[in-house]
Amino acid sequence: MSKELVFGHQNPDTDAIVAAMAFAYLQQQLGNDVEAVALGEPNEETSYALRHFAAATPRIIKEASSEVDSVMLVDHNESQQSVADIKDLTVTHVVDHHRIANFETVSPLFYRAEPVGCTSTILLSMFNENKVEIPAQLAGLMMSAIISDTLLMKSPTTTEKDRIAIKTLAEIADIDFESYGLEMLKAGTNLDDKSEAELIEADAKTFDMAGKKVRIDQVNTVDIEAVFNRQAAFEAAIEADNKANGYDLFVLLITDILNSNSEALVIGEPAEAFEKAFNVKLNNHRAQLAGVVSRKKQVVPQLTEAF
Repeated sequence: MSKELVFGHQNPDTDAIVAAMAFAYLQQQLGNDVEAVALGEPNEETSYALRHFAAATPRIIKEASSEVDSVMLVDHNESQQSVADIKDLTVTHVVDHHRIANFETVSPLFYRAEPVGCTSTILLSMFNENKVEIPAQLAGLMMSAIISDTLLMKSPTTTEKDRIAIKTLAEIADIDFESYGLEMLKAGTNLDDKSEAELIEADAKTFDMAGKKVRIDQVNTVDIEAVFNRQAAFEAAIEADNKANGYDLFVLLITDILNSNSEALVIGEPAEAFEKAFNVKLNNHRAQLAGVVSRKKQVVPQLTEAF
């Protein structure tokens, strides 16, 4: 069997990078020639986890077809979120916890999708099913991914399976997941050294909604108002990004990880679709979204239905 690359989505978050590392390790233990790579630089939160567990950052790639014919996807399936040359590659495996959209293959494949809070939760089950032991370092990283995706189990995406997984992995890693998790999440809220152009791309995903190109970025913070002190600069960066990439609507979701609320900055058209989705009126392009912390469960489905 020829070598395959394993990777998560563009603008990778902690789960995208860790799930690639975990699935690659599992595949290697099963005798397959695979390498975990990333479709972008790790963010501050992910870098904190990698440093804490003394793990190397996966190699970053822009395209894959020059080195492999086949790939495995984790934490995504939509083509616009994947590697640039995905249409030139054969996808043999997908492990994901998102909706399925803009995805098709010529040949049959292994596809594992579950409605849980994190891909790494699914991977824990796969390790157990294949009777492969998880090293302490990898367990710590997988725990970090679940903490990230579930906001330390505060997100509505959190399931009982995630709660069991985080405790199981914490035991293997021999770490207090609650104190470690809060420090990791706080590490991801250090925004001072990032430009507005960097922040609007840090955790952004593109969605096709009724033929409209909708870009949704999420930035975590402990002080929403401090972020909106930069609103004019954010608006300029978003307008430039919309023009350069043909986005119709850009939603910047600023999430308070301590109080589990968000405020959105909405630039583009049709803005009324956002207002309809959340039954709000935009004021100065902004709207408060009480209790909203999950893009996957509390933003994308509502916007999709509104469009």
